[in-house]
Amino acid sequence: MALSTAAPVSGVDATELAGNAANAVGAHDLSLMNLILHAQPLVLVIMLILIGMSIACWGIIFEKYFALASVNDKTNQFEKEFWSTEALDKYYERVKKRKSTHPLALMFTAAMDEWFRSRGKAQERVVPSSRSSANELNISIKERIMQMMSVTRNREMERLERGLGFLATAGSSAPFIGLLGTCIGIINSFTSIAGSQNTSLAVVAPGIAEALFATAIGLFVAIPAVIAFNKFNGELNRLAGKLEDFSTEFHMLLSRQLDKGSR
Repeated sequence: MALSTAAPVSGVDATELAGNAANAVGAHDLSLMNLILHAQPLVLVIMLILIGMSIACWGIIFEKYFALASVNDKTNQFEKEFWSTEALDKYYERVKKRKSTHPLALMFTAAMDEWFRSRGKAQERVVPSSRSSANELNISIKERIMQMMSVTRNREMERLERGLGFLATAGSSAPFIGLLGTCIGIINSFTSIAGSQNTSLAVVAPGIAEALFATAIGLFVAIPAVIAFNKFNGELNRLAGKLEDFSTEFHMLLSRQLDKGSR
């Protein structure tokens, strides 16, 4: 019977092969910083864009958080003082001296400024016996006061909403930008496999890790942006409703004053 001439693989050879594979895998540092520094140029650009978007989003988040917290506190304090005061003209002077800049105070001062201007002109133009003319002027004053309060409210809400559009854009687009980096990373991985004709983990791992890291950055941008947008948008809607209610109540208050004065 003929004996096999194939030489068995020795324990030393097997150990050497395993060690070479381990060294090949360990030659690639898969830390986050290394993935960024050694990423493909296009993938690196995508990562830097996402990192910049993340920094901008967090800046907007912190700015809006403290701004809305301050506005809500000042609005609540203003409402308590306003409805507890007895003389509007004296409270108006106090607010003007404090130079308050929150929306409710600005709406109040704009309405009172228009009130005093309109009343001064009305007293110059209306003959005391002309009741119909006085009523027409009162209606005109009411309309101008409402317009001034509406313009002030819209301007202040637009100022507070500034930056929310970027959060919405980042929340909707960042995952897709990260997905683009993922596709490019996977393409690079397959290109490396085809070029080296080697399907070992050492060849595939860097490109796949790079691709997944781009996706992770996109999600890191999108998730806080969406959460913050929904939170701030809800708070701004509540604030807008509160300003609208104050505008209506204050208009009714001034209307009663005008009606009393015309009798």
